Amino acid sequence: MTPRPDWTVTIEVPVVWAEMDAFGHVNNAVYFRYFESSRIEYLRQAGWFELPTAPGGRVGVILHSVQARFRRPVTFPDTLLVSSRLLDISTDRFTLEHEVWSTRLGEIATEGRGLIVSYDYQQSTKTPIPDAARQRILDLEARRGRGPGQK
Repeated sequence: MTPRPDWTVTIEVPVVWAEMDAFGHVNNAVYFRYFESSRIEYLRQAGWFELPTAPGGRVGVILHSVQARFRRPVTFPDTLLVSSRLLDISTDRFTLEHEVWSTRLGEIATEGRGLIVSYDYQQSTKTPIPDAARQRILDLEARRGRGPGQK
């Protein structure tokens, strides 16, 4: 895999036959799973799951919204590079930007964004991002030579 140098996290995803729809291309709903896989890898690399508030604890994250812009249809066989980076961060939420790069086409197939909210699962309400989690996100971006909103 050749990492996308201007993105914080990149994962390689093979297109599988089961993702194809009746029109002969990857079904649009599948891209949201690609975004999810990259988002989870982003959180893993940021160390979110190692925090005392991680799964089994009180505070986690919840997806508020996700959007996609489909630029080119992807077909089997192909290998995709699915990338994520921080677009912005505020008190209780952050936005990740996503890109799906087709190695077969040699270009961007889909772009997207996901708004992730810090969530208190015991109180069933949004909550400020824990300081340690915020710092880990910013540290991950800094290790890649980026800050929020930098491309």
